[in-house]
Amino acid sequence: MNIAIIIVLFIVALFVAMCLHELGHYVANKRAGVKVEEFGIGMPPRLFGIKRGETIYSLNAIPVGAFVKAAGENDPTVPRSMAGKGPWTRLGIYAAGPLVNIFLAFVLLSAFIALPYSVIASNGLIVRAVTGNSSAEETGIVPGDTILEVDGQPVHTQGDVQNIVNSVEEGTEISLLLLRNGQETQTMIKPKFDPKSQQLKIGVYLWRNMVSQVEEDSPSYEAGIRAGDGVDNINGQLILNEVDMSNALNSVGEGNEINVVLLRNGNVTAASLINVGYKTLPGVEIQWVEGAHIEQERLPVWRAVYLGARDIIYMPVLIIEAIPQIIESPDTALVGPIGAGQLTVEIVRTSGFSSMLFMASMISLGIGIFNLFPIPPLDGGGMLVAFIEGCRRGKRLSPRTLRLTYYIGTALLIALVILIFFSDIQRIISGGTFL
Repeated sequence: MNIAIIIVLFIVALFVAMCLHELGHYVANKRAGVKVEEFGIGMPPRLFGIKRGETIYSLNAIPVGAFVKAAGENDPTVPRSMAGKGPWTRLGIYAAGPLVNIFLAFVLLSAFIALPYSVIASNGLIVRAVTGNSSAEETGIVPGDTILEVDGQPVHTQGDVQNIVNSVEEGTEISLLLLRNGQETQTMIKPKFDPKSQQLKIGVYLWRNMVSQVEEDSPSYEAGIRAGDGVDNINGQLILNEVDMSNALNSVGEGNEINVVLLRNGNVTAASLINVGYKTLPGVEIQWVEGAHIEQERLPVWRAVYLGARDIIYMPVLIIEAIPQIIESPDTALVGPIGAGQLTVEIVRTSGFSSMLFMASMISLGIGIFNLFPIPPLDGGGMLVAFIEGCRRGKRLSPRTLRLTYYIGTALLIALVILIFFSDIQRIISGGTFL
């Protein structure tokens, strides 16, 4: 997809998420009986406005989000002011915007999950590698084995294996039908619980092919291809079988670079070599599964809704787990609008137009979670003040304390925004990527 179109879609998604955020505040103010003086699309200066009742609905010159101007946001003496409402009412008003963003993220993510998607199916899957101290290692499974059935059920996709394994109780033995050296053999295995993924695992890396041997003096070896690697694509062309590999190599002119994307254990790596008329990767022997092909699948709507809700609910846990990475590499873990736009371009170009729904969901979720941080002047800061006053049975914090916290919070936010902005710009200038 054209980069310009992706950027336009990203801007639209960002703009809509910000506008709906403010719409949440607008509705919450109205329901609480707070006078809303203006609801504006974009930021001033005002282009034009229409007054309906007591509220001016305006369109403004700077096309960045929206705003709600409530009467007496910080002055409880103003009639029907927001500041004059009780602390729990104010907490609800502050929370409304982020909650709208989170709900929008749930809807978009559920819609993305419900879309038809392509999966690669085959008659079994090859074991590329076995993890140490795993059930597979203890059972004697070795790289090159092909898993045909798990607990009597045929295996066609990687999801099949994990779903069947997770359908049994921890400590239960299940059967594996393996193809080894052309002979079928059956073995029993007891999956182990993996605390990191919160799933039962047998401890194997599976794929539709496996590099079984690489000659050490070959161009492929020098390029970094190793036994046990799985070949995903060559110059962007998906590799399902030997015919796909031959076609991909034929499409690369002599003297041009062959870029091979490989799977090694649980990571993605790449290798490059110059094409001198290769019909296959030089010095490489590859083991293939039979019948590899692409199928279209679709989840039931109820299942997509469940998965969307589960992922949204689990997101705070992922953020907490990502804190070490944020500290170690803030340039990739923390992004602003520019970095989010770059990430959106990379993901949509790699995964297709449908992934725009996923990115729009993440944009809305990011806005919602960011605004929940308990730092004034963010919504989370207002929620924190309202919560403290609520616990004090309505006794307000002193104006001096509030001013001080807002000054400090604003200074921290400005510093963070500047840091992220320059980090995003530096990444683009240096040619850095997320994927």
